Parts: sequence; C-alpha cells; structure tokens
Amino acid sequence: MKVIVFVKATKSSEAGEMPSEELITAMMQYNQQLIDAGIMLGGDGLHPSSKGARVSFSGTNRTVNKGPFPHPNEIVAGYWLWQVKSMEEAIEWVKRCPNPMPENSEIEIRPLFTAEDFGDAMTPELREQEERMRNLVPEPDRWEKKPTRLFAGISRQYSMSEREKIPSHWQEFVTYLGQIPNQLGEDCFGICWNANAEIFDYLTAVEISEEGSLPRGFTTLAVDAQHYAVFIHHGHSSAIPQTIGAIWEKWLPASGLKAANAPCYERYTSEYNPETGMGGTEIWIPVQK
Repeated sequence: MKVIVFVKATKSSEAGEMPSEELITAMMQYNQQLIDAGIMLGGDGLHPSSKGARVSFSGTNRTVNKGPFPHPNEIVAGYWLWQVKSMEEAIEWVKRCPNPMPENSEIEIRPLFTAEDFGDAMTPELREQEERMRNLVPEPDRWEKKPTRLFAGISRQYSMSEREKIPSHWQEFVTYLGQIPNQLGEDCFGICWNANAEIFDYLTAVEISEEGSLPRGFTTLAVDAQHYAVFIHHGHSSAIPQTIGAIWEKWLPASGLKAANAPCYERYTSEYNPETGMGGTEIWIPVQK
C-alpha cells in the first residue's frame, strides 16, 4: 500500500527557521534508511505558508487567499510518499524518525486510494484510461537496493528497429524454465545491457546462485550492487517499450537523478500471465546514489 506521511508545521517552521546541521544530518540518515529498505518513493520539505496561497471554491466562484495561514498544526511543512506493507509498518517507521522540529511536533500518516477503493464507479474503461495516463508520465512505485547478482539465460543483440523479434526470443527461453541449475526464485528477467544509441544486448534470464553446468548456449551476466527506481508496468506487455521510453525521456530528466552505468531490466513475477500478457511486470532503472 502507498501512504503519504505529513510533517505538521510548528511555530518555528512557519517563522521560516531553518533546521540545524545536526537535524539535517539525522534526517538524511533516516531518509537513506527508508531508501535502502525500498520504502521511500519521494518527499520534500515545504516553505512556510507565508509563501503559499489557498484557492476557495463556491460554485463557479474562485477566491484566492495569500498566506500566512493560522493554526500551524493544521499546515503541512513537509511530506514523504512511502510504499509499505501495512499501516502498522508505516507507524513503526514514523516512530524511528528524528523529531523533525526543534519543538514538539506531529507526523500524520494517510493511505492513498487505489482503483479498487472506488468499486463499480471505476469502470473497466476508466481503469484503462488511468493505466494509459500512468504509463505516459510514470513515477517510481518504490526504490530498491540490490547486492551483486548473477543471471543466466539466452542473450541476443538487437537494433532498435528489431525489437519486434524479442517475443520469439522469450518463447525460446521459456522452454528451459524449471531446468536451469542453481536457479533462485521463480522470477524471469529481460535484461538490457551493453547498449548504445544503435544496438543493445538483451538477456532473457533467471537469477542463479552460481554458474554450475548451464544449458548449451547460455550466457551468464554478473550485475554489480545497485540502487534502482522500480516502475510497475500497467497494461499489456507489448506496451513495455512505450513505458521504458517515457521513463527515460520524461521521468529521468525531471527527477534530477542520473542513470547508473549498469544494465536496466524488466522483471516478470509469478503474477505475470503469459497468455494475456498482463500483470506482474516491473521496470528496474539503475540510478546513481
């Protein structure tokens, strides 16, 4: 589940007082723990309400009120967006947080709505529209830190115009599933590596614990420890190139992050249905820490 975590304002934050070096250091360490745990999706501090505005709605009328606003404890001074397993897990993480203010303060946790929460009002057509919008302007669903791993499978080289050959590449690879020595887990991976603007190598693979005796023609690839932005692909697997394109062309430049010099890959979990081409598909993009 996704939750948004609000840091409530105080008199000092509304007065524009900046945190001490000690508090900034403590919060940076805490944020790193959230990132390493794969929980933090994003977050920022906010300027005092004196620099903000509120727009009030009454029918067709709009009224703009400039800050500052009263009641600091009802104002948000900062936020995180987290991916957690439960509200209980979110509460435990908030309890570990350093006091974000020099005086007594409060942090509020609120779960985000999902499409399922809207019941029948979210028709199949509206769900499809939402999925299209998510893929057009993607945002990471979580962050992951992974150790060095070893993959094994079938590698082929493609030009950008030859990507339509990849499905047959997968058809060849899946005949080996269940027969690959030292396989770890059930997930399959489509790994893009050794790439430039014209060509790329694509490895259909599983993770393995050690090389051992692999099927004839298999390639192994060691991927160094990396931090990843993880995106859930919504929709049919044939639209994966569009999602990847949106990540590189829209999300990455806007994020202020830089891609690491490492392979990126698709992860197909047990929820992926090869007959329908739907579900259980993730895009993992390596980013510099």
